[in-house]
Amino acid sequence: MAKIILGLATSHSPNVSTAPELWKLHADRDRRNPSLDFAALVKAAPAGIEKELSPEVFQRKHDACQAAIAALGDALSAANPDAVVVIGDDQRELFLDECQPAFCVYTGSELVDIPPAPEAVDPSHKPALWSRHAEAVEKYLTDPALALHLARSLCAQNFDVAIASKQFPERSLGHAFTFARLRLMKDKPVPMAPVFINTYYPPNQPSAARCLDFGRALRKAIDAWNPDARVAVVASGGLSHFIIDEALDRQVIAGIVERKPDLLAGIPGEKLNSGNSEIRNWIAAAGAMEDMRPALLAYEAAYRTEAGTGCGMAFARWDPA
Repeated sequence: MAKIILGLATSHSPNVSTAPELWKLHADRDRRNPSLDFAALVKAAPAGIEKELSPEVFQRKHDACQAAIAALGDALSAANPDAVVVIGDDQRELFLDECQPAFCVYTGSELVDIPPAPEAVDPSHKPALWSRHAEAVEKYLTDPALALHLARSLCAQNFDVAIASKQFPERSLGHAFTFARLRLMKDKPVPMAPVFINTYYPPNQPSAARCLDFGRALRKAIDAWNPDARVAVVASGGLSHFIIDEALDRQVIAGIVERKPDLLAGIPGEKLNSGNSEIRNWIAAAGAMEDMRPALLAYEAAYRTEAGTGCGMAFARWDPA
C-alpha cells in the first residue's frame, strides 16, 4: 500500500506573509469591514490587548511564523514525496454560484495559478500577493491518477464527493493551494492532488465530526493506492480569524497534539464560521494521520487591532510513529 510519510498543517492568511510594519493595512481593512461591529469588538476585547499591538511584538510573532513555515518547507523537501494531497477550501476562486461542493477532488491534468489584475487586489493584500500567486500564469503539476483513485475510494466509503476535471476560463486555483505550492514547495514543485472542503459557505458546510471522518476515509483511500507511492498530506488554512479565539485555537491544537479526536469532532458549527471555518481542513488532516506522531511547531495569536482582530497562526507536522 502507499505510505504517508509526512503530514503538515499551516496557516495561510495574508497576515502571515506580510511584513509586520505593514500589518496596519490589515488592521485598516478590519476597521472598514462591514461584517464586523468594530466598536462592539473593542468593548469586548481581551484584557491587556494593548500589550499585543507593539511593533516589537508584531516582529517577534512574524519571525516565529516565518521560521515555522521554513521548517515545514524543509521537512517537505527532505521527505521527497511522490505526491502531495492538499486539503484546502475555495473562497469563490475556482467555484462560484454554479456549484459549491461540500467535498470535492480535482482530477484534471490541467491546473493553473492565474495571478489577478493588480487593480483587483485589495491594498492590504498586495504585500502578501507573492505568497498566493506567481508573477505569471503557472501550470501546476497534478497527479490525476491518484486524485481519481481518491474520489472512487471516498465514494465507496459513503462520501459522495464531487469531482472537477477542468477549470473555468479565467478562474484560478485558490490560495489555500497556491500557498502550499509557493511557500512550502518553493522551487521544488511536487505533483498535487487537491481535495476541497467547503468550509465557508452555508448551507452545505460539513460538521467537524464529518470532517474528521472524511480525513479517516481519505487515509484509507491513500493506503489503497500504488504500493510504491510516498505521499505527503498538507492542511492549508486557519486557525481562528478574523476575530481571534484563542480558546478555540487551543482546543484544536490540544485535539491534535494530545490525540484527542473528541475535542475536534465536538467543535460546534457556530464556532466554525468566517475564517475560523478553515479549521475543518486541520480536522480532516488529523483524521487522516491519527496513527502518526503530531508536533506543534508554533502558535501565535497575531492580534493587529484593539478590537482583537487578527489571525491565530499555527503550524504543525505529523511524522510516522
